[in-house]
Amino acid sequence: MSPSRPLRIVIVAPEEPDRDLSDMQSERELERARSLRIGLLESDYNIVAVLPADPFLPERLSQIAPDMIIVDAESQARDTLEHVVMATRDERRPIVLFTNDDDTSQVGAAIAAGVSAYVVAGLAPERIRPVLEVAMARFQHEESLRRELAEARTQLSERKTIDRAKGILMARHSLTEDQAYARLRKTAMDRGMKLAEVAQRIVDVADLL
Repeated sequence: MSPSRPLRIVIVAPEEPDRDLSDMQSERELERARSLRIGLLESDYNIVAVLPADPFLPERLSQIAPDMIIVDAESQARDTLEHVVMATRDERRPIVLFTNDDDTSQVGAAIAAGVSAYVVAGLAPERIRPVLEVAMARFQHEESLRRELAEARTQLSERKTIDRAKGILMARHSLTEDQAYARLRKTAMDRGMKLAEVAQRIVDVADLL
């Protein structure tokens, strides 16, 4: 995301109002939706789409590629949020939930599932920007930790493969550990490959034999 352009927002909301809601509750949901959109526009955010939480949501989100997803839901907050979390499972994006539903029993599970901010009650327009900025910062921090963890796991796996390949060379060619490592390294340099790639090929061949 470029800091020079507005944040591209997709709002996800229930496709139809809950039929069990009273007229007062329905009006409250409509007012919340209006307040949210006004607050986003006043804060210079770009609302690129308003989507229902339906089976087509993953495909639509993939096509639009928003910077952030805002879930605007009240009575159906948990169901809508579940759709969004599933839709972003493979392409992670920051998710912010705005709701007046005071049942906070699912907050922990929502945060664990990848929700960056879970905002219950109160939707003053001036609150929107700081909430979204904190959510984005949290998401970026968590993504950085995820990348670091993935890299650490990859490095550990590669070290194990290299150690196994060294063991194979040592056993078959009566080499010392340093000699086996030197042979692996020379082969990698000669073939323009990574050391771990050469080691994996040796392990694969050994497994076949």
